[in-house]
Amino acid sequence: MRTNALPDSEGNPVTSPIEDQDRDYVMALEKGLAIIEAFGQIRGGANLTRLAEVTGHTKASVRRSLHTLCRLGYAQQVGREFRLAPRALRLGQAFVVSDSLARIAQPILETTAERTKESASMAVLDSQDSVFIARATHRRSLSAGLGVGARLPAYACATGRVLLSGLPREQVKFMLGRMARPEITTHTLTSLPAILKQIDRAGRDGYALCDQELEMGLRSLAVPIRNSAGQVIAAMSLSVSTQRLDVQGILDTLLPELERARQKFPALL
Repeated sequence: MRTNALPDSEGNPVTSPIEDQDRDYVMALEKGLAIIEAFGQIRGGANLTRLAEVTGHTKASVRRSLHTLCRLGYAQQVGREFRLAPRALRLGQAFVVSDSLARIAQPILETTAERTKESASMAVLDSQDSVFIARATHRRSLSAGLGVGARLPAYACATGRVLLSGLPREQVKFMLGRMARPEITTHTLTSLPAILKQIDRAGRDGYALCDQELEMGLRSLAVPIRNSAGQVIAAMSLSVSTQRLDVQGILDTLLPELERARQKFPALL
């Protein structure tokens, strides 16, 4: 038995069993993808030693993978430091243009953002992160720097709590229990019981509201998007400045807008 060692959002290897007799499994491809993801964890260039540390692979195998990535134009080397090249953007773009949910969501988000004058987003769960797959912003919105591909820790954001509410509780408890839960702002919930309580509430109420847990001065509200089987496959959210609306104002004003937008999805999925 061997294991997959792609890093999670904390840079730790995420292991999953792979049968030894699976001859179709390409270990070299795993290593190449692990290196590409490692640059996202490092948030910049890195030398061979650092990349080997993050991926858990040997320096020799990382060197070979980097050589291939550089030859293909996905990475580049300056001195002893390596970094991703612009060609790597093709990988993320390929998902955006090929994913049917992202294509369906984009015009709905744009309409919702225009109606509310706030940022509207669609996110899916990737390991421990809530990842934006579509987004529409308004010129007066906060956090305009967040875009498609941005990742937020699921334990601390509204979309993440909605997405986690669709998973079995024991699975969520195990996931949260083994991950770091840093205090991002003074409002961030970090204790496991408190976070689980909010996730349970999201599942019961059909929405999650985070009040300045990711960024001071910013509140966000999210609702689940379900497929025909009733499974939570995504979360749609609106973000608003604390100066614009208080918590009750968000529920009174923005929750109906999210519900209106959500109703457009069932016929399209």
